[in-house]
Amino acid sequence: MQFVVAFLKKLPWVQIALVIGGLFVGLLWAYVIDPVDFINATPSYLRADLQEDYLRMAIDSYHLNPDQNLAVQRWQNLGIGAQSAFSAIQANPQTIDPAVIQNYGELITTVLSGQPAPVEDTGMSTIQMVTLGFGILVLLGLVGYGVLYLYRLLGKRGSGEVTPSMQAVEISRKAEKTNFEQMGLAPPITQTMTTYVLGDDLYDESFSIDTQAGEFMGEYGVGVSEAIGVGEPKKVTALEIWLFDKNDIKTATKVLMSKHAFNDPSIHARLEPKGELVIVEPQAQVLLETATLQLLATVVDLEYGNSALPADSYFERITLELAIWPRQG
Repeated sequence: MQFVVAFLKKLPWVQIALVIGGLFVGLLWAYVIDPVDFINATPSYLRADLQEDYLRMAIDSYHLNPDQNLAVQRWQNLGIGAQSAFSAIQANPQTIDPAVIQNYGELITTVLSGQPAPVEDTGMSTIQMVTLGFGILVLLGLVGYGVLYLYRLLGKRGSGEVTPSMQAVEISRKAEKTNFEQMGLAPPITQTMTTYVLGDDLYDESFSIDTQAGEFMGEYGVGVSEAIGVGEPKKVTALEIWLFDKNDIKTATKVLMSKHAFNDPSIHARLEPKGELVIVEPQAQVLLETATLQLLATVVDLEYGNSALPADSYFERITLELAIWPRQG
């Protein structure tokens, strides 16, 4: 299950959402906002009763103006519906002289006896075919990307290679959670361990907050806020913790920064609009509060990376314990 979750987290959901959103907007524009104007259509698109009315007028017109070419053209305009409309008129001539109906029928039979019967056009219009084709290509592309990514991921597992996200899951699983009841505190609504490991460039965890009765209360999570240097993997120098409360209009956010990032004026100024800035220290605790919720984040484990970059500038590994309580008062 943890492998499936890790795989889903790695999918490029933003790109997928953009493709699906673009396809939806295109369809909305083509069919609702500015649809194709269908003009100069033949009576073959009319309902059966209207096709019958059209043929009655064509027969009357032929009686007054015996233009054979025009009479045949009007018959052909009805497509496969012409014969059924003519049969209905024969059964119920109404104001038309049956002899006139018979003469019209004989004309049509004589002229069209050597021509093939019309075939109903059940095919799609050009725009429908283009839209369907594009949709199929997009779907195949997404499925192909997912299969390729899964193949690569399974290949790594089969070859014994451990990915950073797999390392993170294992570290979080082994980390010991705080027993808040032994400390005289009420047990949290939810308590989660999450770990970032260098190389997990798409690190972005989010969790739901629900009551025991299953009522949704909000969400919380942590993700990459800032990287330093160039190249791969990303050198993460700051993480962003957030708490969403359905009863509050504002999401609480705090930024956990490396020592170097906190003391760098440019990085400090760039991240300040995101929320309160906090230096990461081992066993440090950060509290986030909303209208009805509290989140206590504890730095369970911390290790800085060691490279040509400044000391204590990016995280090699960091494990956080995130615990949620209802806010009292």
